[in-house]
Amino acid sequence: MPRSRINENFIDKTFSIVANILLRIIPTTSGEKEAFTYYRDGGMSAQSEGNYAEALQNYYEAMRLEIDPYDRSYILYNIGLIHTSNGEHTKALEYYFRALERNPFLPQAFNNMAVICHYRGEQAIRQGDSEIAEAWFNQAAEYWKQAIALTPGNYIEAQNWLKITGRFE
Repeated sequence: MPRSRINENFIDKTFSIVANILLRIIPTTSGEKEAFTYYRDGGMSAQSEGNYAEALQNYYEAMRLEIDPYDRSYILYNIGLIHTSNGEHTKALEYYFRALERNPFLPQAFNNMAVICHYRGEQAIRQGDSEIAEAWFNQAAEYWKQAIALTPGNYIEAQNWLKITGRFE
């Protein structure tokens, strides 16, 4: 087994052990514990293995049970990731927006939204529609600026693109 796979298994197992201990000692309702179990075991595990349909089922169940807006934001974000991976960009954007409504401090959601907008801009260029492309690129710039504002020093490629295209203010 490659060393990176061994390290991943160690990290995954360590996370599971720590999460189980925390679930036992932190005062939470049974619904919150069950929601976390669906999120961790069903959603994240299935997602990391590429079992997107199973992951979505578990994330939806976690959403049904989870009441905390912050925790719900991460569930919604992960649902957005799956839709992005499946090429369902409109659905992905919807879930990233919903995640940000609950937690406006998710730079990774802003980044992923920017990536989708940039991709759509590139598609518009290939289709010969420079006006639509420019609108998508401007939207991507706005999302990247928000991601960068939340985590200065991250998203260096986006910062460079913003500077090169004259969109960095």
